[in-house]
Amino acid sequence: MGRTLTVLAALLLVAFWVSAQNTQTPPKPALTNNLYTLPLDAVHKENPVKSSGESLARGKRQYGFDCAMCHGKNGDGSGDVAADMKLKMHNQIDPATLSGRSDGELFYIIKNGKDQMPPEGNRVKDETVWDMVNYVRTFSKKGVVVPDKPAEAPTADKPADSSTDKPAEAPANEPKAPN
Repeated sequence: MGRTLTVLAALLLVAFWVSAQNTQTPPKPALTNNLYTLPLDAVHKENPVKSSGESLARGKRQYGFDCAMCHGKNGDGSGDVAADMKLKMHNQIDPATLSGRSDGELFYIIKNGKDQMPPEGNRVKDETVWDMVNYVRTFSKKGVVVPDKPAEAPTADKPADSSTDKPAEAPANEPKAPN
């Protein structure tokens, strides 16, 4: 009889433990208004690369290699790979698309990837990623012309401003100074 009570008590203990395990609900994830969260320091990171013709040309070049296949040549989200994979891409031509994103957020997303978008990671320098951020910002600005390649740096043979090669001539309506 004592042995029966011990076995019964052990069975009750196991049953109690199993039922306690089944009634616990897993913790619910915190509700956010964003499905993709970024580190706060990334959000507030400022772009150290000035948006210049050279920066835009470098960004355009890298964008063409790595991004245009999905995001489209002009950022409208109509790239061939995105269409083949049936991905819904954001239209970056619409000013509202990126208006709420800081340069730091765009840098973080390009550098680390997002959802099915692969990361640039360490394949490209940080400066190049900032150039891409500058370039992507031009999509929603009508009339911005981005050069295909950076301007050449001045050399000893070729000065930066060719107008300094010739002396200035007096306008035709003004008399020339006597020699």
